[in-house]
Amino acid sequence: MIVPLSIPSPPEGVWHLGPFPIRAYALCILAGIGVAVWMGERRWKARGGAPGVVESVSLWMVPFGIVGGRLYHVVTDPELYFTTGRNPWNAFKIWDGGLGIWGAVLLGGVGALIGARRAGVPLPPLADAIAPGIAVAQAFGRWGNWFNQELFGRPTTLPWGLSIDPAHRPGCRQVIWPHCLHEFWLHLTA
Repeated sequence: MIVPLSIPSPPEGVWHLGPFPIRAYALCILAGIGVAVWMGERRWKARGGAPGVVESVSLWMVPFGIVGGRLYHVVTDPELYFTTGRNPWNAFKIWDGGLGIWGAVLLGGVGALIGARRAGVPLPPLADAIAPGIAVAQAFGRWGNWFNQELFGRPTTLPWGLSIDPAHRPGCRQVIWPHCLHEFWLHLTA
């Protein structure tokens, strides 16, 4: 049921440019990264830092963050990859979705530490310069979730409710860790 005055969700999150899929979620993530680096660079220079440092550090921080985000998703949703009938190699298919911000922040921080050491700058003032940009990048990522029709609350009839297509509404899902790990072990030893 569509509630009058509800917020509509986009009907498409993927557009095709010939054989190439263009994913709205990926565009939002990339835009967020770009804005975060731009903001961090401006803040770093405003506090007297050398130009180009944040851009240099981001070459370490961003790949580490993407890997961390994917690891977090795989660890927190193991039933998608490690249960009967699932292919564990699909855990590497990042284009099929699944990034977790906490893993991205954790390993992105490790990347920032490596990048800061290589650039010869102390991490605390650099982290202070880039932190607001990371929050803004997270907001850009939420727009990607809107395009994918994911990460929404429970059903409501309130006018500010988000309309979600029936195909995107979740069924009941319960993660049972020991069962998932047992299935993963059976798959590996089969």
